Amino acid sequence: VQLQASGGGLVQAGGSLRLSCAASKSINRMGWYRQAPGKQRELVAVITSGGSTRYADSVRGRFTVSRDNAKNTIYLQMNSLKPEDTAVYYCNAGWAPEDYWGQGTQVTVSS
Repeated sequence: VQLQASGGGLVQAGGSLRLSCAASKSINRMGWYRQAPGKQRELVAVITSGGSTRYADSVRGRFTVSRDNAKNTIYLQMNSLKPEDTAVYYCNAGWAPEDYWGQGTQVTVSS
């Protein structure tokens, strides 16, 4: 399975960004993780093909994960961004240990 992520960039605090991740095939569970400098990779949000979602407490209410099953694509709408959201965001698909990772996209939020 190949994952192609896009949509990162530089934004001011309070701004918004939308990430996309397209998979080469249908995968039930897909999601986003992030890794800030000097920190461990952490879950941001996941979504199943049935639409069930889970969010990290730090992003709940600000980020929304969605998916288009017909396109094997998930999205992460990030609103009210904070400097602490700065990280490399990775798309993930499947269930560990047999899961797949995208190449990562940088999100930088300036104060």
